[in-house]
Amino acid sequence: MWTYHPDLLAKPVPRYTSYPTAMEFTDAVGADDYAQALDRVEAATPISLYVHIPFCEQICWYCGCNTGASGRKQRLADYLVALRAEIALVARRLGGRGRIQRIAFGGGSPNAIAPVELVRLLDRILTVFDAHRPEVSIELDPRGFTAEWALVLAAAHVTRVSLGVQTFAPHVQAAIGRIQPLSHIERVVAALRLRDIDAINFDLMYGLPGQTLADLDATLDEAIRLAPSRIALFGYAHLPAMIPRQRRIDATDLPDQKLRFEQAALGHRRLTDAGYVAVGFDHFARADDPLAVAAGERRVNRNFQGFTEDDAPVLLGFGASAISRFPDLIVQNEKRAGPYRDLVGDGRLAAVRGIAIDDVQQARGRHIRDLLCNGRTHVGPAGEAPVRAALADYERRGVIEWDADDLVIRDEGLPYSRHVAAQFDSVRGSILSV
Repeated sequence: MWTYHPDLLAKPVPRYTSYPTAMEFTDAVGADDYAQALDRVEAATPISLYVHIPFCEQICWYCGCNTGASGRKQRLADYLVALRAEIALVARRLGGRGRIQRIAFGGGSPNAIAPVELVRLLDRILTVFDAHRPEVSIELDPRGFTAEWALVLAAAHVTRVSLGVQTFAPHVQAAIGRIQPLSHIERVVAALRLRDIDAINFDLMYGLPGQTLADLDATLDEAIRLAPSRIALFGYAHLPAMIPRQRRIDATDLPDQKLRFEQAALGHRRLTDAGYVAVGFDHFARADDPLAVAAGERRVNRNFQGFTEDDAPVLLGFGASAISRFPDLIVQNEKRAGPYRDLVGDGRLAAVRGIAIDDVQQARGRHIRDLLCNGRTHVGPAGEAPVRAALADYERRGVIEWDADDLVIRDEGLPYSRHVAAQFDSVRGSILSV
């Protein structure tokens, strides 16, 4: 179904979990801008919350997350104190304005903390914000999952769980430092469903060291059999210069670009043949899942957690490195846990970098979002000629086509969605006006 264009794939492009991207953040934007944005939030504004736990019981070699080992219990305890304090600080600034629709716990691994600590965090949020039965989701490391966690998640009314599965191939697990037998994943899924938590996501990966097409195919077999409601199939990005822990991975054992392309194509074919709806370029959802429904209605959005049906205009991030987003502003908290604790301990907002988004950048961001989420964007009659000229090569290759003055990514062009979207990027693209 897909045509292989190695020259296009060789061009690095962002994942566009935000636009502008984090590469454009500067320290010219920070806590004061964040405070002013909070002050502009109106009473009925829908808000989503993200709570970052930058700790894991075991550090996997492939991981690019801002996380560290949770072995130093006092450091973990101090972080949780600061996290609860930041939540209260932001809530006071909002003064009861805004309505919390969703709460997501991510990391790292939120289950690196004790189950009772999750309850305390959730209780703090529900106490200080206007939040009536929000949707609550959590990322989990299956290796640290226990029966106690299943009980706590059910009692806390958690509605969605994301499991870091990556691969079921034992030799690939060994090559990335993440050993978790299939039988253990089966027990975790069964324990969640026993507690009526059926909205389960699997994170899978291709492009891993020593991973063959047969390895991925076998992993997909098991994933399809276990029938999670969503599957995210990510390509591994090997960046040892930026992520020192990845130096433990043997780069000579990584699949080449052609094999990575074939693995992505295999994943797309297997999952869609199994009845999953493709959402964007790496997410798949069962037809009855809200994300698949949103895809059918062209309501999918994209944020720092990937493709989502969340339509809240404000996302507030808590914790070290967490990102908050408003329609006209993105800010990021201090990345280092120690300085983050110091800022919050002094009663200050922890945002230290970010970017203001003017009307032009907002328009560019909408084009990028629509292309990645819905496969098309409306450029209008005035924009068709310059955009068509800038994307002539993509049209010649059969990656895109035109529906009146709508730019459409063809099914054959799906692997190049980000490359097309990048042309609307003011830093990386060739389209001068939107």
